[in-house]
Amino acid sequence: MAHIGRTNKLEITNITPYGASLDAENLGEVLLSKRHMPETCKVGDFINVFIYLDSKQRITASTQRAKAEANTVAFLKVKEVNQVGAFLDWGLPKDLLVPFNQQQISMTVDKPYLVYVYFDEDKNGIVATSRLNRFIEHNSSEYSEGQAVELIISDITDLGYSAVINNQHWGLLFFADVVNSLKVGQRLKGYIKQIRDDGKINLSLEARGYEKVISLSTKILKQLENNDGYIPLSDKSPAELIYQQFNVSKKSFKMTIGSLYKKRLITISKDGITLINQKG
Repeated sequence: MAHIGRTNKLEITNITPYGASLDAENLGEVLLSKRHMPETCKVGDFINVFIYLDSKQRITASTQRAKAEANTVAFLKVKEVNQVGAFLDWGLPKDLLVPFNQQQISMTVDKPYLVYVYFDEDKNGIVATSRLNRFIEHNSSEYSEGQAVELIISDITDLGYSAVINNQHWGLLFFADVVNSLKVGQRLKGYIKQIRDDGKINLSLEARGYEKVISLSTKILKQLENNDGYIPLSDKSPAELIYQQFNVSKKSFKMTIGSLYKKRLITISKDGITLINQKG
């Protein structure tokens, strides 16, 4: 089944002077204009295209990559505001509408906003809303502690950073669990740290315990192999440099290189760590 507002893999059924006809299954035949066609494509090929409604409400395919898809959260800039609403740049010829009644605060040209993109049955097209609570929930039943998730920062609160988890749920990163400052709209990988009794979710940017050590050990060893067996970081290095290189706290880094040292895989000096089997 093909979906409007998403990337679909469709078969080319015919090629004309105007472009390629694609079998969009439930949506019927969809035209991919000639200017968006790959030069080598032919009938029978499958091609990844984004399907949306053009300015005349026609179902249209494009090989241009959209900055957001339906049922996802994105940080997009306003290109225009008129009597209908605000229009966001999402990388396609037809801009993405945020109707006035879907704006949490009045939107301004050239400013970016965090929005949820969805298919509006009433308008018969893809629109966006900055009223995220319409779609983002606090329910935590589908997560488990330690689970890896995708995050996008939504707000900075008194306690830390509010984030959207997997485009579906709310979570919180406490300032104490973050080394470097984060920005609204920033995407990053995180982990479920705790599911509270009230169902709300606390997040972390680091994996838990043993899993964290194993994952970081692999990263460090790979980095050593790619740098002639040496990395100019040690347990004496500033926390900021460690985070910049490996996206972990100094405590996690020290614990991991200590484990590698005990396994006699590395040596540790004041200025860095060295892979033993490449030393000298």
